[in-house]
Formats: sequence, structure tokens, C-alpha cells
Amino acid sequence: MILKQTGSRGFRAYTSKHLDELLKRAGLDDGERLRIRAVATVLPFRTNAYVVDDLIDWAAVPDDPIYRLVFPQADMLPADDVNRIADLLRGGASTAEVNAVAHEVRMRLNPHPAGQLDLNLPRIGHEPIPGMQHKYPETVLYFPKQGQTCHAYCTYCFRWAQFVGEPDLKMASDDVHQLTGYLKEHPEVTNVLFTGGDPMIMGEPVLSRYVEPLLGLEQLESIRIGTKSLAYWPQRYVTDPDADDTLRLFERVVESGRNLAFMAHFSHPREMESPMVEKAVRRILDTGAVIRTQAPLIRSINDDPATWQTMWRRQLSLGMVPYYMFVERDTGPQDYFAVPLARAYEIYRDAYSSVSGLCRTVRGPSMSATPGKVCVDGVAEIAGQRVFVLHLIQARDPELVGRPFFAKYDPRATWLTDLRPAFADRFPYEPAIPSARLSA
Repeated sequence: MILKQTGSRGFRAYTSKHLDELLKRAGLDDGERLRIRAVATVLPFRTNAYVVDDLIDWAAVPDDPIYRLVFPQADMLPADDVNRIADLLRGGASTAEVNAVAHEVRMRLNPHPAGQLDLNLPRIGHEPIPGMQHKYPETVLYFPKQGQTCHAYCTYCFRWAQFVGEPDLKMASDDVHQLTGYLKEHPEVTNVLFTGGDPMIMGEPVLSRYVEPLLGLEQLESIRIGTKSLAYWPQRYVTDPDADDTLRLFERVVESGRNLAFMAHFSHPREMESPMVEKAVRRILDTGAVIRTQAPLIRSINDDPATWQTMWRRQLSLGMVPYYMFVERDTGPQDYFAVPLARAYEIYRDAYSSVSGLCRTVRGPSMSATPGKVCVDGVAEIAGQRVFVLHLIQARDPELVGRPFFAKYDPRATWLTDLRPAFADRFPYEPAIPSARLSA
């Protein structure tokens, strides 16, 4: 039974204007705080009182994983760029001057990886549809306009370009009729993923405006919601004024015959220690929704098997389904956070081998790259050559799904584009080399 919640939301956000004051808690000197503020002019910063007061161990800063998860670090960007912006801030440069340099740095950080602005852009006729992506035949991603922020931003976030205040980099739409119109023209689409930002930053009345129209489409089998809210603001489902109404919306989705997949992002076990999280998870599961968990493997935050083993076991005990270990994407401060693919596989293998079969629903390490989701299945010795064994979990070309392929072993490789094919002149997703070139 759902009981009506009352009272105010109580949510307090912190942004870059609060950054210097928050950093004083860490005992950082003036110079270090200035460099961190310089990084925050390029990459977005936002957190909230729950994360700051309940999740971060300030006695362990700067090594505390949750602190590193939400607070920029001075060495996240190239030193020359950081020093250049710090000098501008120190000298009292205008906002326009600082923003110009910050923009220049951003454009070198591959703000939209995997061709998402071009290759994934759906169209009606010749007209592109803003705020949508259609990468795989059966799946459409939708970016609701009011959901393009978060309760807190992760420092590693591959969607960072959504939050930096540059309209040309942002994906968003508030035209749900355009979404339903597109879906009717594409009956092959069977599931819609609401993403962001974080759709659960929206209140129930706004969220319902986007979700309810989809319930009349017979072709849809599932609705997914990608969210970090269980980690950063579990109150959304327990004590927020519209918590009960939100759960009733979830119930209506399930009652309509659709699977409601709640795609929860947990990057570290600490995010699941609060009793509030346990209450929130139970309330969501009671609606009939399924909670699947996912996160990227991030250097200095969760790059060891014990962390993942603990996460998966805790998720299972709460009734959630471990789903994906991702590889840090080739955007933003990738060099700072990336773990070599060889090491990523070792971490996954060691964690996977230490949990029960019920936890072994998780897949990875997986790269959401241009051709699709590429999984590193292992390292093997074949015909005297050391290779990565890979396959596509999902692909733009459905014919490639599940087909194994091989790449030459490279202990330094951190992304798909670092790899070279083994036993072939190209990867299966790459176009064939014309015969005239082969004979030249």
C-alpha cells in the first residue's frame, strides 16, 4: 500500500558558485582550490546536501571515492589548460574571456562520442528530430527537456556536454507528440529509453506528460528510465512530496502490460549504505518495475575487483539485477579515468568469479562505441598470437550481434579505436577494403 507523503522536498543543490567554500572542508590550499575552480569552468559541477553530508567521508578527502566521483580534480585536464584558466581567474578576467577559453578546451574533449549527433539522429522525412537518438533498430533514446540536469554530476559522465550551458552541444525535446509520431512510423521500435541528464529530476506531473502517451502504443514492450537518483537522492521515492504519485505512475506502466526497467547507476558500494536507499528500492520494486544496475569502471573510484564484487552482492540482496560494467567512454577527461582494457577484463573476471550465479547477470567490460556495444570477453593465445576476444552485445547492424572477433593484444589500449584487427585486415563492422586497393 502506498501512503501519501507530505512536506517539502528538502533538496539543496550546490553548484560552481559554492565550490570554493565546499573545498575548504577538504583543507585544500588557495592554489589547489583555484586550479579546481579552473577545471570547473570547463566541466560541469553540481552536487547536493545529501551527497556532501551523508556520502562523502571528508576525513578521507581527496582519496574518498565519492568525493572523487562528484568533485573536479585539479589534474583532470592538461596542466597547461588548467594553468591558463587559473591565471585568468586570478587576474579577474571577464566571464566572456574565461568562457571563451573553456569552450576551446571543451572542443578538444570529444563532447559527443560515437557519432551520436549524426549517426543516431532520427528524421521525419528530411527533417532531423531534436532530442532523440535511434542507434539500434528496436531502441529509441529520448531526452526530455526538463530532465537534462541531475541531482549531482559525476566527474566521469559521458553526457557532460549536456550540462555546460552550450546550446549547440545539448540534446533535448519537449515535443512528446513528435516522439509518438516517430514511433508510429517505426513499428520496429519496441522500447524507449528516457535519458539525460536524469529523467527522475522531473516531478511526477512532468514525467507523466512524457510517459503516459507511450502507453497507447501497442508496439512498445518496455520503457526504460536511466537514472542516478537512487544513489544521489533516494528521497525522490520515499519522502519527496510527489514520491507516491511517481510510484503510481510506475504502477500504471506495469499495469499497461509493459516492462518498466529502472536503469540505476551505482558507481561505488557506499552509495547503497543509506537506509533511505533500501526503502527507495523496495518501494520501486513493489510497483512491479525491475531495477537493473550499471556503471563504468573508473580509475581511482572503483578500479578493483572487491569494489565490484561488493556492489553486485549488495544489489542482489536488495532485489536489483546487476546488468553492465561499462568501459569509460572516449570523451571528457577520459585519460584521467580510463582503465586499460586488459586490466578492465581482469577486474571484471576476478569480481565475476567471486559472486554467486544470481549475480552473474552482469555483462562487461562493455564499450558503447560507434558500431555498438563491444564486450571484451577475454585475452587468449591463438595460433601463437596474443589477442583480445570480443563480441558485439548490440550493434547498428543486427547481423553482427553475438559474432566473436579478435584484436591484437595491446596492454595500453583503453578504447576500441586503440585496437587493431587480428587474423583479418579489418574488424567485422568496418567496410570492406576495395579489391583494387588490396592489389595495389
